[in-house]
Amino acid sequence: MEGVERRPDEPEPWRQFVHFPLVALVIAVGLFLVAARIGDTLGSAILVHSDVSRTLARNAVVLATVLLTYKVAIARLGEAPRDDLIVKQAWPNLGIGILLGFLLMAMSVGVAAVVHVYDFVGEGDSSQLVNALVTSAIMPAFMEETLFRGILFRWIEEFAGSWIALLVTAALFGLVHLRNPGATSFSTLALALEAGILLGAAYMMTRSLWLPMGLHAAWNFTEGEVFGVPVSGIPEHGLFQARISGPELLTGGAFGLEASIIAVVIATGAGVWFVCLAVRRGQVVQPWWVRRLG
Repeated sequence: MEGVERRPDEPEPWRQFVHFPLVALVIAVGLFLVAARIGDTLGSAILVHSDVSRTLARNAVVLATVLLTYKVAIARLGEAPRDDLIVKQAWPNLGIGILLGFLLMAMSVGVAAVVHVYDFVGEGDSSQLVNALVTSAIMPAFMEETLFRGILFRWIEEFAGSWIALLVTAALFGLVHLRNPGATSFSTLALALEAGILLGAAYMMTRSLWLPMGLHAAWNFTEGEVFGVPVSGIPEHGLFQARISGPELLTGGAFGLEASIIAVVIATGAGVWFVCLAVRRGQVVQPWWVRRLG
């Protein structure tokens, strides 16, 4: 009996398997983790005198290694390979993200000040500003957005559609921060709602990582290094010294203002707005099986 001939334009079976959304997701996560580990090992081997310089050098090597891995391998995976970090798309998306991230956190602090749970008590310390910019803003924004939006959201969406991808990645984003100091069940829910939806919708709307990266970095930097509020439970020395006191629902407790109902309402509202814009722009992806039947 003769075998069924493969069409000239049909990819080989092994390519079909590798590029299937869930398989591509697993491969991409593996490549990301390996690249991050290699970058950390290489960066830690750099001989510098100060702890700050050592941290900056290590972070720079990790960032470069993961970025190279993304460009060379991860972006080429899947049934429809796509680079979500195209340089020419960086502006204005990155700039808009930075501006919005600052405004959203500034609004949250402003409301907290109006209801007297955030009080300015003096000038802060700017000596660690560059180190904080890299470690608490740039690195978390780049690494987490590459993983959660550039890999997980992308291929969960390609398989199960936009709504499942938004739900799953938002929940995972909240859960991974449960290990942070001061984390509670409410802080986990808060991050899933305000950050998971906001950042996922920003990616969904633009099909680029630049907007969510800008939002993420500016949110962290503004919260910690400008207003002196703990970022995801990690104390920061901002440009302002602040006293935060009052009901935990309004202050976020030890986790920081992002675990307050104030930030949840403001940031989730912005996230819902992004979702509406994504729908209006026709950026909703149907599940893999629906597209196949269609």
